Amino acid sequence: MVLGLPALRAIRQHFPDSGITVMSGKSTAAIIELAEISHDQIVVDRVELRDGNKLRSIASMLKLVSNVRRRKFDLVIDLHSLPETNLLGLVAGIPNRLYADRRRRSLNWLSNFPVKPAVEDRSKHISQRYADVIAPLGIDAYDSELELEPFSEHMIEFREQLESHGVADDAGLVGMFLGAGHPSRRWPLEKYADLAARIVDDTSAKVLVFLGPEEIELLPEVRSKFPRSAIVFDKLKLLPLFAALTFIKVLVSNDTGPTHLAAATDAWIILISHIDAPDEFRPLTKKLSVINSGVIDEIGVDEVFLEVQQRLKNDKSPGA
Repeated sequence: MVLGLPALRAIRQHFPDSGITVMSGKSTAAIIELAEISHDQIVVDRVELRDGNKLRSIASMLKLVSNVRRRKFDLVIDLHSLPETNLLGLVAGIPNRLYADRRRRSLNWLSNFPVKPAVEDRSKHISQRYADVIAPLGIDAYDSELELEPFSEHMIEFREQLESHGVADDAGLVGMFLGAGHPSRRWPLEKYADLAARIVDDTSAKVLVFLGPEEIELLPEVRSKFPRSAIVFDKLKLLPLFAALTFIKVLVSNDTGPTHLAAATDAWIILISHIDAPDEFRPLTKKLSVINSGVIDEIGVDEVFLEVQQRLKNDKSPGA
């Protein structure tokens, strides 16, 4: 969703007098609210549709079709172009349909826009692929700068949480996000703990540890292995997490969602990744160091610590 924001913002700017509705998954709906790029939203819980009661799922899909049809949209733009969303545009009676051309991965032949987008080039960054989809509309969306501001109430809440731990909001803060969506993409927790200890012992920075809902089972191990001075945040939802990331000087993370939120802040991102991991989903920021010197389990603490140390030093330099 974050990587699609440049294209969505370009659509909003190109059609300033049009009513724009964004359909998104439940887990990322808050990002659309934060970005202020649409007038309305349709939120779909795809996991519930897939894994929930079949009869309820069918009823929900029929209700969704009815909802979209009732709105009488003039144009649908399908950036990600899934078969089910391609079909939705057709059965909902939307007269103009512009779909990404993802060969053998979508039903792009249901697109009827007179000018077709280029066939998806999977060697391009995903944000550039989205830009290709809307090029037939005469829109240039290759400006990949992210523009997101956290809500003030979330900033105030997180500042208060820092103060409750005796930490000033202008302190040098190093954040760590330990999750990765899949264990095979996750740097070992023991190495994160060793890195945190090095940071505490050898720098003046404070360590903040972030855990998402999928990492909650790691909490006991984090409590036992990380330095006692490390502050653990395990209950932040998406938008409060984004606010928290705006306080961070350096974020050390696996290749996962929060790095994309951090790309819209001033934080320097140190991304720990497998040597063969594709780069087309990299965060949209110039403040990025990718450490992928080997299989992710083999990447050493020393290598990551030296990069953290360098970025903290640069942050203190004049004009940095």
